[in-house]
Amino acid sequence: MPGKQTSTPSPCYFVIFGATGNLAAEKLFPALYALEDAGRLAVTLRFVAIGRRQWTLDDWRAYLLHTLQDKMKKHVFDESIANTLLQRFDYVSGDYGDAAVYKTLIDTLAQPHDFPAGASCENIVFYLAIPPTDYLAVATHLHKAGLSGGVLKHRIVIEKPFGEDLDSARMLNVRLHEIFEEEQIFRIDHYLGKETVQNLLVFRFANTLIEPIWNRNYIDHVQITVAEQYGIENRAGYFDNTGTLRDMLQNHMLQLLTAMAMEPPATLDADALQDEKVKVLRSIRPIARQSVHAMSFRAQYSAGQIDGTPVPGYQDEADVAEHSTTETYVAAKFYVDNWRWKGVPFYMRTGKRMAQKMSSIAIRFKQPPQQLFRETALEWIEPNWIVLSLYPEECMRMEIHAKQPGLEMITRTAELQAPYRQPGEKSLEAYETLLLDVIQGDRSLFIRFDEVEWAWRVVDPILRHWATTNEFIHTYPAGSWGPEESNRLFDSEDQQWRNN
Repeated sequence: MPGKQTSTPSPCYFVIFGATGNLAAEKLFPALYALEDAGRLAVTLRFVAIGRRQWTLDDWRAYLLHTLQDKMKKHVFDESIANTLLQRFDYVSGDYGDAAVYKTLIDTLAQPHDFPAGASCENIVFYLAIPPTDYLAVATHLHKAGLSGGVLKHRIVIEKPFGEDLDSARMLNVRLHEIFEEEQIFRIDHYLGKETVQNLLVFRFANTLIEPIWNRNYIDHVQITVAEQYGIENRAGYFDNTGTLRDMLQNHMLQLLTAMAMEPPATLDADALQDEKVKVLRSIRPIARQSVHAMSFRAQYSAGQIDGTPVPGYQDEADVAEHSTTETYVAAKFYVDNWRWKGVPFYMRTGKRMAQKMSSIAIRFKQPPQQLFRETALEWIEPNWIVLSLYPEECMRMEIHAKQPGLEMITRTAELQAPYRQPGEKSLEAYETLLLDVIQGDRSLFIRFDEVEWAWRVVDPILRHWATTNEFIHTYPAGSWGPEESNRLFDSEDQQWRNN
C-alpha cells in the first residue's frame, strides 16, 4: 500500500499462541513461508511456537514441514526455503492457561543465538491464534511474567471477533488496556490485508475520473456481497454461538463499507485512515427497534447441492443445537447520513453454502435526467454500474451503453474491464501483508478500538432484536443465492441483487 514503510524490521521474537491450531496451519505458516521466500524476514527474527501437544523441537519442525508441504500445494514448494524457516523456530509445549508455560517461554527467549554483532531483540510480537475467550487469560499471564511491554512496547495481535456485542467489546478493551497500551494492540481483520481492498483506496483517490461522481448526486445504491460455498466446516461449537452477523458483517463487511464510503484522508498514516473510517461508522443511521425487520434479514441454509454434490442443511450439521435459529445468511440495509451519501442505500449480504464463492462491491448509478431516447426502440436503458471484484477475479469492471450496429436505435451493454494484476504477477495473500506490518509496527491496516466500538453500535440493535425473536428463521437451499424474501430490503422494484 502506498505510504507503507519498507525498511528492514528490527530484530525481535514472534511468539505464536495456538501454533498447532487450524488458523496457524491455514493462514500464518503459509504466509511466513512466502515472506521467507521473498526475503522479507530479517536474519535476526526468531519464532516461538506454543502448543498443547507434548512435542520435542524436532517433532514440531517435522509437523511444520508437513503442514507447509500440504498447504503450499497450489504454489511452487521449495524445501530449502521451508528448512530456513524451520530453523528460526523454537517450541514450547503446554496449556497457555498454565503459568509454567510463561516461565519456559522466558527461558526460551533468553537463549543465546548467533545474531550479527550488536543485534538484540528490541521487541516481541505475541500472536493470539486462539479462541477469543482466552485472550484475557493469555494477556494477564504475559503481564504477570513481565512480558507486557514497558519501554520496549511489545505487540499483541488479536484475531476477530473482538467481543460478542457492544458491552462485551468495551469490557474486553478496558481489561486489555490495563495491561497493554492502544499502540501495542493490533486487532487484525484479514480483509484489510487483501490487495483489492487496498486497491479501492487507490481507485478512488488516485483517479480524478472517479472521485467527482462518487456521491449521492450520481449513485443510486451500493451492493456489497461476500458469498461463501462452504458450510460451517466442523466449527459448530464456535459458529452456533456466533452466527454470520457477528462472524462476517460486523467486521469484514463494515470494513468494506468504510473503505467504499470514507472521505480522502489527509495522509496514509494509520490514525488518518482510521479517523476517516470511524467518521463513516458514526454517520450510519441508527436502526430503531421497530425498524429492524425492514432493515435486516436472516436465514439458514437447508439441504441442497454444491457443484452437483449433495450437502446437508445447517440443522443436520454435527454439533448444531436442536432447533437452532443461528443465521448462516444475513442481508441488511444501511444509510450513511453525511453530506456525501445522504439517502443512498448500502445493501449488504453474506452467507454460507451459496451458489459460488464471490466477493464484490457493486455501485449502480442513477438514470440520466433526460429520457432522450423515449421515442425510439429503447423502452428502457439499463443503469450504469461499476463493479469492484475482490474474488474470484481481482478487477474493476465498468458497464456503459453503446449502440448496436444496425438501422435501429438499440443499445447494448459494453464492459470495460481493468484487472488489478497483470499476467505473471504473483497473488499476495492478506496475511503476508498483515504479518509483515506487525513485524514492522505499521498499524495502517489494523483496527483501532473506536472502529470496533462503532461497528458494534451499528449491528447491536439487530442482535438484540434477534435475541428476543428466535422462534423462527427463513431457509434457503444450499447452492442457491439465498432466500428470495431478502429482496424486501430494496427501496424500489427495479433494484435487485447482482449475482455475477
